Amino acid sequence: MRRTTFVSALSLVATGLLLAASAVAGPKGKGDDTFKVHLKGFEEVPVVVTGATGELHLTINDAAGTIAYELTYENLEGDVRQAHIHVGQKNVAGGISLWLCQTTVNSTPAVSPPGVNTPTCPGPRSGTVSGTLTKENVIGPAGQGIIPASQVGLDDVISAIRAGKAYGNVHTSVAPGGEVRGQLH
Repeated sequence: MRRTTFVSALSLVATGLLLAASAVAGPKGKGDDTFKVHLKGFEEVPVVVTGATGELHLTINDAAGTIAYELTYENLEGDVRQAHIHVGQKNVAGGISLWLCQTTVNSTPAVSPPGVNTPTCPGPRSGTVSGTLTKENVIGPAGQGIIPASQVGLDDVISAIRAGKAYGNVHTSVAPGGEVRGQLH
């Protein structure tokens, strides 16, 4: 009898601690989140055999409605052309949602609202670029249900990132579809 009472009491305490921890943590998907992913050719679709590497670091600030980022890439086999965040699951080529950097060869498309400033990709084969993305930076893809230049669109991209259904990649002259890629999770 004592053993049953002790086990029941212990179970209640454990349940209480779990509920308290959940309350302190708050609901998933709210607040600031940080993501860091390594970029490599074997993550590209189709796979790219390359010695290039990279890293993408994101900080989502829900209150401000922003995504701060830092992208580093090195040893690219081709000259950098552009870099993005795409909405798409692992092993799938998804549409571009956010531009991270551009070059004169590949610049931000006309769908971006006037005044949206996309940094120039440093290079030609290694570099670091950083910036802050807002709703104005969202370009779609409309075909995947992402509304360009809107808070709803940014929220949808953030949801995709948090769900592991978005990736970052760097496109180059030898791999126009992307030389290195990393799934955000």
